[in-house]
Amino acid sequence: MTLPNGDKRIAELETMLNDFSPDVRAEALAELKTAAEQGIVDLEPETTVANMHCHTFFSFNAYGYSPSALVWLAKRRGYKLLGIVDFDVLDGVEEFLNACDMLGVRGSAGIETRVFVPELATKEINSPGEPGVLYHMGIGFTSSDVPESAQSILVDLRDRATRRNQGLIERINPHLSPLTLDYDEDVMPLAPGGTPTERHIALAYVTKAQHIDGDLATFWVGKLGVGSEDVSPLLPDSAGLQNLVRAKLMKRGGVGYVQPGPDTFPQTESLNALSIACGALPCVAWLDGLSEGEQAIGDVLELMINQGAVAFNIVPNRNWDIADPELKKVKVQNLYDVVKIAGELDLPLNIGTEMNSFGQKHIDDFDAPELKPVRQAFLDGAHFIYGHTVLQRTLSMGFQSDWAKSSLPTRKERNAFFTKIGYTVTPSEEKLKSITSEMEPNAILDMLGK
Repeated sequence: MTLPNGDKRIAELETMLNDFSPDVRAEALAELKTAAEQGIVDLEPETTVANMHCHTFFSFNAYGYSPSALVWLAKRRGYKLLGIVDFDVLDGVEEFLNACDMLGVRGSAGIETRVFVPELATKEINSPGEPGVLYHMGIGFTSSDVPESAQSILVDLRDRATRRNQGLIERINPHLSPLTLDYDEDVMPLAPGGTPTERHIALAYVTKAQHIDGDLATFWVGKLGVGSEDVSPLLPDSAGLQNLVRAKLMKRGGVGYVQPGPDTFPQTESLNALSIACGALPCVAWLDGLSEGEQAIGDVLELMINQGAVAFNIVPNRNWDIADPELKKVKVQNLYDVVKIAGELDLPLNIGTEMNSFGQKHIDDFDAPELKPVRQAFLDGAHFIYGHTVLQRTLSMGFQSDWAKSSLPTRKERNAFFTKIGYTVTPSEEKLKSITSEMEPNAILDMLGK
């Protein structure tokens, strides 16, 4: 294979990976794979690092990455493990896992949403300023096709997101007039799966404002209630302006914001039921340990475990890479404490950078001294999720399977087994074809380890 214009063609193919057409993405990934195999593209050596929490452009990725583009990023940079998590949808699961198989990346896929927890209705947990509201996840999905019994849950998540988005625009449009958005014409085309987020709406407002009459800085100063010194430096920086628009208009105190109540989001059991029906893993998310609810995180986790949670999500970077030394000291200690608690409660960790906000890293700094005490727990968690995913996807013998619950009755036993699987099995491992549900866990590990 010869690539005309060499590096230019590689750049074109990498751009094509983010095209909204799945056929274009598939063709680009196949060509890049061939180029890599023939040494036309330099690949960095694989290193034992992981980002198991990357949003794709099916919800919002700040870099515009599709599922395929994220897998290519991991392959080119040498990331050993990668996972996607999208808000309210499972649209990217097959594309991502198939791309992982193609390129030999250890992958997992999940979903994230907000839920309401009646038992914690008066306490702020991990959604700032919103008592009773919890960012919650399901990880280790193997398909975007869900059983009929759970289809209504996925439809409800999408419908709720649409209603929230439309209501947000209805409240903001009068304030920003003559700048107004039409949801179908201005926002929906920005989301390939048809489920935009607040961040897409902010992007749409900033983009459409370019066409209004008059001075743009003066417009935003008046509408956002900030000084020209806050706006002018951001006009060349669409990302920074989008963040400012979102903060001033859509978050607490903004004209678009509505305080959520018990009926705004589904309850925890709903997302858990979706995850379990799909053989996936309900996963509690953690912010930083500063809220009233997270200061009693052990109690929260016990409640969530009783409702089906089996894993725990952390975004490490915001808990140690902090300029304020006093705040950093508090947050780092909170991080260490919560990792210890999760271990005591047999909750494997799902960690990552999210990538749904501008400036977030592609990968956590696993060599940072602050992460040394928790690095192994992070890596064990990543291998656990991959281990579950590979056995569930190929053999329907994942963590939630009847085989696993019968052969490994406790969560601690299952955690250890699937972690070992994750460290042992490479993507598309041929030996998996020899495994049957009649085999004992140790026999499986022995066979795979030979």
